[in-house]
Amino acid sequence: MSEEDKKDLLDEDKEAELLQALAAQAPAEEYTATAGEALPEGALLAPKEDIINALRTVSDPEIPINIYDMGFIYDIRQMNNGNVEIDMTLTAPTCPVAGILPQQAADAVAALCGTGIVTVKVVWEPAWTPDKMSDEAKAVLELY
Repeated sequence: MSEEDKKDLLDEDKEAELLQALAAQAPAEEYTATAGEALPEGALLAPKEDIINALRTVSDPEIPINIYDMGFIYDIRQMNNGNVEIDMTLTAPTCPVAGILPQQAADAVAALCGTGIVTVKVVWEPAWTPDKMSDEAKAVLELY
């Protein structure tokens, strides 16, 4: 085996170790936060823009930008019965506010008139990157 082949094997071993370490840091199960109560049948539903505005009231305490403009909100699904399902992500699985922000998001949306049970599910795919941020958020962080 050539020296280059040995080096490639060592690099592959280091990469495998790094991937194992990262997997160990990731949450063992997905995190879901829930808030709110079922709406009575026939209730008027909150407009989606109100849901987005409610999400804009939630910010990471270390970042002066709301979770919507940070690009953490991947999907908002409003059901016919007023229930709302939200997929959100965070910057990394080891984010110190992983257990706080999803519940704050669920509580903010559940406080709206016209929303039923709100479920916020933390997802890790696709991974968050700064390009998911709004232009306003990028300007705040001076990423331009």
